[in-house]
Amino acid sequence: MKTSLIALSMGVAAAALAAPVAAEYPTRAIQMIIPFGPGGATDLSARALSTPLTRIVPQPIVLTNRAGAGGATGSVAVRDAAGDGYTLLLARVGSHTVNPAMNPNLPYTLDEFRFVGIYEINPVACVVNSNSEFHSIDDLINAVNERPGEILYSSSGVGSLPHFGALMVLDSFGITDLDENVIHIPTEGDGQALTAVLQGTSDFYCGSTSPAAPFINGGQMRPLMVTSSERLDGFDAPTVEEIGKPELQALVGWTGLAGPEDLTDEAAEKWGEWLAEAAQDEDFQRFMTSGGSIVQVMSPEESVEFVNSAYESFRRLVVALDLEID
Repeated sequence: MKTSLIALSMGVAAAALAAPVAAEYPTRAIQMIIPFGPGGATDLSARALSTPLTRIVPQPIVLTNRAGAGGATGSVAVRDAAGDGYTLLLARVGSHTVNPAMNPNLPYTLDEFRFVGIYEINPVACVVNSNSEFHSIDDLINAVNERPGEILYSSSGVGSLPHFGALMVLDSFGITDLDENVIHIPTEGDGQALTAVLQGTSDFYCGSTSPAAPFINGGQMRPLMVTSSERLDGFDAPTVEEIGKPELQALVGWTGLAGPEDLTDEAAEKWGEWLAEAAQDEDFQRFMTSGGSIVQVMSPEESVEFVNSAYESFRRLVVALDLEID
């Protein structure tokens, strides 16, 4: 009997040693896809966030720009990736609010992503080249009225926040027949859209404050208005309250982190912790606030509620302005 018990114990021990031990996530590099081009709001935010994250996440983080179709190209790549936590998306207002609201035929839906959290909110600024003839938002509106079809605006793509933002601002001032009275120049990112303004191939841009901030701080561009209720540091421009358009406060950008719908609980929980810790980094906060952004980490539940609410608001405006893309 004693010999049998010893043999049984040795057999159990051997089986335990032979059984594979599941490795704790993560065991290899993690790819974070930025669905817009370099130099834009999403790109700047992602690269700023990656600095504190590299000190927290135990494996390398690889940032990859995959621009196209207003954020749809990169979004689909993540939607179709394995939910093991090794491919994540820097979800943005354009890719996950404006584009879905304007284009019901997108190759993805909001519920095909699992949000880890939203961490940044930023107002919109309408900016022009510092040499522009427009010194106020009224100057711009008057020009559109007086020279219909001649004023050009650039965006980070069809269905992006700057695309919708410019139209929403113009509509609030009573401009009609928007597709005829102003000319849209879509690009592959905020960086390219702002470069168009800088080079004079676009008259104005209405997008997130963060990519425009360096040009404004450098004196190359001039802000005409911001969609915040209070004035922003570094943006010497009237607020929507001051110009009598408080409804434009709904026009804000945001950035968050998301994975495929089947993202594992382990990866989601760890990224929630890492995101909250990284957002507390003083250098990260200083960089974000210098561009007019507000650092605000939301839980997964709060993020979904925020995104869905923003989508409904934009969708109502799309229908009212007949901006749906066929």
